[in-house]
Amino acid sequence: MSIARQLDLDLVEVAAEANPPVCRVMDYNRFKYEAAQRAKESRRKATTTGIKEMKYRPKIGSGDFDTKTRQVARFLGEGHKVKITIMFRGREMSHPELGKRILDHVAETVGAVAKVEAAPKLDGRNMIMVLAPDRRAQQVKKGDPNGTPPQDEGAAGAVATAEDAGAVSTAPATAEPS
Repeated sequence: MSIARQLDLDLVEVAAEANPPVCRVMDYNRFKYEAAQRAKESRRKATTTGIKEMKYRPKIGSGDFDTKTRQVARFLGEGHKVKITIMFRGREMSHPELGKRILDHVAETVGAVAKVEAAPKLDGRNMIMVLAPDRRAQQVKKGDPNGTPPQDEGAAGAVATAEDAGAVSTAPATAEPS
């Protein structure tokens, strides 16, 4: 205690279970601050995945479809699962194949970054499908050395050989206006 007072520090009991108890001379406020910073950093690195939802209609236009599908791809890129809902109204209920076609087209469009977690199923007036981010595809996209596919060197060599051989273009020459 006297050594801690002389150094203007705190005497902190580190291991009370030990025989004799282990104590340490330190600045306790600084220790608490650093522990809080470590905890904050570990919380920041932890990713929280949520479920995002995107709603489509059977008669959706191509522009709206593209915009919504881009958002779905962005959500998947951020690591969220995406629940895609097709909302049917009135007589549209008699044509569930239209909704299935849209869901299949969405799954095909974002297939590079996602996998179908729950297949399309009819739930009342809605048809639902859940997409989850595909971790392996995202690692390949980021250029992870473990996930990159090997490049076909033969095709690249053939192109270089054709260019080296001095291939001549057979496009017709344009006439100059008189």
